Amino acid sequence: MKKFLNWGIAVIAFLAINLTACKEEAQLDPEPVVYKLQDRAQANNKVFPVKAQAFGKSLASWTEDWWRYAFSLPCEINPLMDETGIHADKGQKGPVYFLVGNSGGVSTRKVAIPYGKGILFPIINVINDAPCPNVDYTLAPGQTLEDYLKEGAASTIEMARNLAVELDAKPITGLEQFRVPTNLFSFVGDPDLTTCFDPCILGIKQEAVSDGYWILLKPLEKGNHKLHFHGEIPDYEFVVDVTYEISVL
Repeated sequence: MKKFLNWGIAVIAFLAINLTACKEEAQLDPEPVVYKLQDRAQANNKVFPVKAQAFGKSLASWTEDWWRYAFSLPCEINPLMDETGIHADKGQKGPVYFLVGNSGGVSTRKVAIPYGKGILFPIINVINDAPCPNVDYTLAPGQTLEDYLKEGAASTIEMARNLAVELDAKPITGLEQFRVPTNLFSFVGDPDLTTCFDPCILGIKQEAVSDGYWILLKPLEKGNHKLHFHGEIPDYEFVVDVTYEISVL
């Protein structure tokens, strides 16, 4: 079942068929901002290149882990449903800290992140998973499940527009290079998510592919930081706009 967020992501992910029911207006500052060249360089220097092996894994592998994290938590403490950031620390482990978007609209959250962690977040993203008892689909002759899921995810993410990321008021540029599709991967989601997020989550091993635009930040300096990201899929009237006030401790 295809869904996108930012929540981008990521997507949290909304079912594409339900996006118009959850529409909220979200816009960047309408006043044009002029950035100096050194500001742009400073922000991009804090981002791992898309082909980097960061903390021993490819960026695609880290995005798969992000989905496993996002699907592992029940509705009550899932950060995708969290408007303040109070649940951001739930389920976090390893060298990379996962931040999420929302299912459309504007969110502002406060989080505390341990010093030395990379920070991964989707600007806007899609997951297409199977099996889904609520969706009928038939593979074409010779078509694999992976091909089928990739086609659906790619067709949605190709409609993404107006991507923007700012770190400490400095833009991260060249965002088109940070599109990260995955191959087929597996996850086990918390079945409680069927009540608040995704009716296709079965609580058993399922297969999926992901596609989207992702940023993996290098560990930030100790202190306070502000992260803002924005993305749109106009065909679905879907807009995500998220700000994180980050304390690195």
